[in-house]
Amino acid sequence: MGKNSFDRKDLTGIADLTAGEINFILDTAEGMKEAMDRKIKKVPALKGITVANLFFEPSTRTRASFDIAEKRLSADVLNFSVSQSSVTKGENLLDTAKNLEAMGAEVIVLRHQMSGAPHLLAEQMDISVVNAGDGLNEHPSQALLDMLTIKQAKGHIKGLKVLLVGDILNSRVARSDIHALLKLGASVGIVGPCSMLPVYFSEIGVEIFHSMEDAMPGTDVVIMLRLQSERESQRYFPSVREYFKFFGLTRERIALAPPGLAIMHPGPLNRGIEMESGVAYGPGSQVLNQVENGISVRMAILYLLCARRFPEASV
Repeated sequence: MGKNSFDRKDLTGIADLTAGEINFILDTAEGMKEAMDRKIKKVPALKGITVANLFFEPSTRTRASFDIAEKRLSADVLNFSVSQSSVTKGENLLDTAKNLEAMGAEVIVLRHQMSGAPHLLAEQMDISVVNAGDGLNEHPSQALLDMLTIKQAKGHIKGLKVLLVGDILNSRVARSDIHALLKLGASVGIVGPCSMLPVYFSEIGVEIFHSMEDAMPGTDVVIMLRLQSERESQRYFPSVREYFKFFGLTRERIALAPPGLAIMHPGPLNRGIEMESGVAYGPGSQVLNQVENGISVRMAILYLLCARRFPEASV
């Protein structure tokens, strides 16, 4: 595999990608973004290719983003509803995926509550599998769109100090972001309640902070993480009010960082808990840029996976 290329059947995580592969995806996404600036936003790259979206967990942004990306590439899209499927009758994940493959799906985009589910499918199937979030493991497409957003906001990633704040323990976004940032040469710090800061991250070079006041000085990019009520995040601290008091992003805390701080959040955003309402779309906010970049990045992922198997695919 070339230093700057991407020749994989699947995208199951950031952990096993090289810096060259990550940069190649980001460069491809930049090209997709330029294509989307055209008057006609649709390109025929995946015409005749069927992509199945299997979401076993609720999702709005990720599912909509993949759906739009697929349609802009002219793919045939199958949105799989678990509540109306044979899964409710006892059919397992692999059987469901094998049936979709038999129906002609060339790519499966999978979000699943069990860590490792996309890896299982990738090992068992000939078609491509894209991880759209698996349990507490990874969320690679979110990390890639975050890297693209940082690159656009700051001009580079290498040498930046990036701070992730909040529910590190339950965040697959945090895990994927940390892998990507370290591979691309950034300095990474994490801060949040002690109960939400896995100490093993220090073993791979992540700096652990216990207060925003200690963490913010020198920070170039801050990524605020969502408190995940579906994973009972609130068990790990006394109250939401207490959480915001110590770890919420406020104007006063922004002032502790150097000028030009880039503020990010993977969404959905809980105002008054993770950050002040006025901060969400205020100066330095990259939140809407993240949403926009999500489409370009997911177009790039799907295109690169299919270009490997279908050389006729072109933008």
